Amino acid sequence: MPRLASSVVLVRDSPRGVETYLGYRSGNSPLGTVAFPGGSIEAGDNDPLTWYGPSAAKWAELLGLADHRQARAHVVAAIRELFEETGVLLAGPDESSLVEGPAGEEWMNAREAVAAQEKSFAEMLDRRGLGLRTDLLKPLSNWLSPDFAHRRFDTRYFAAAQPVSQQPSLLASKGVWASWVCAREILQERDTTALGDLVGQPDTRGLNLEQLTSPAVEIILEKIAAARGTIAYLSHKRPVVKYHPELVLVEGAPMLEVVANFAAEDGAAQRSR
Repeated sequence: MPRLASSVVLVRDSPRGVETYLGYRSGNSPLGTVAFPGGSIEAGDNDPLTWYGPSAAKWAELLGLADHRQARAHVVAAIRELFEETGVLLAGPDESSLVEGPAGEEWMNAREAVAAQEKSFAEMLDRRGLGLRTDLLKPLSNWLSPDFAHRRFDTRYFAAAQPVSQQPSLLASKGVWASWVCAREILQERDTTALGDLVGQPDTRGLNLEQLTSPAVEIILEKIAAARGTIAYLSHKRPVVKYHPELVLVEGAPMLEVVANFAAEDGAAQRSR
């Protein structure tokens, strides 16, 4: 069975166009060597905590899930993973506020403790009187790893705008490389080794975008690049789409074909290579 996971596409406006935050992931991650913040759902993501925004039942509807508990876990995992990997915390003392500047040694220690599962995310929030601002997340898409993959993930992608009072940073113990990148520029250089050389790791140098990332990252980057701004990107209404890359032979050569299944009465599906 694929492992359930969540990933967050953090976006912001810039003079060059909409930017997003990408990071290096070692160990042949199913999310990609260069990917958005994210990871597997953990047992602690089901712990009780203060919750602001759409209910778990509403999130289940938005994600096209029958189980509201699974939907809740995906949302909690998304906000937790974003906090662990970047320090950006979508939480506040009430439904209209957001914690300011979660930076410095104390916050880094909290990130490390949560990432190492030495302290639960719910405990960290409760100690500081914070609740999750789930209204700041927007659902994007669902990606299921190819059937032939050694490690398979069933990943829910979300998007969020960079909070004005927060800046992302690497996790001290695990972070290697992460940066804001302009989606349009990354795609313009997709056939070059610019991104891989910028990351500068032995398993990224000399590689192009397709070799560095998963199909999910490429398609999301394309949609970000086409947006006229962060507000337009986040406010765009999207159908529930489940993507499932499959291995096919085209004139004898193996290729990945991405099958997109739309949650519609006719069960429509689209394929692209």
